[in-house]
Amino acid sequence: MIGLAGALMMLGALQVRATVQADPSIETFWAKFKAAVIKGDKESIAAMSQFPITMPYGIPSVRTKAQLLKRYREVLNRQADAAKCFADSRPEVDAANKNRFTVACKDAAGNEVVIYGFVRTRGVWKLKSLDNINE
Repeated sequence: MIGLAGALMMLGALQVRATVQADPSIETFWAKFKAAVIKGDKESIAAMSQFPITMPYGIPSVRTKAQLLKRYREVLNRQADAAKCFADSRPEVDAANKNRFTVACKDAAGNEVVIYGFVRTRGVWKLKSLDNINE
């Protein structure tokens, strides 16, 4: 028998899955973005990004495609190994705003604190932010 907390967690997970399934554009975008990160395809990642990309506290935003290409490791490898993380991660849709989703990754210590944020503008999904909830 599961407790109330367990039941609420399961319900929350079902709601996230249902939301993602209700919007196939998230799954389509996520599959492309994840594949680009795993391959290290910087050009495709830049094309699927909205600038400026907000960075964690104290780190300047990535303002242009050229900056993303130069700072690629900082964005996708410094705080977490995004390629490794994205292989198994699933998007979590923002319950308050269906035009936003996040993907959480673990840092080197194994804590799930690195959050990649994505937004839909004009019907197109883009990487918009990187945050470290410990900073």
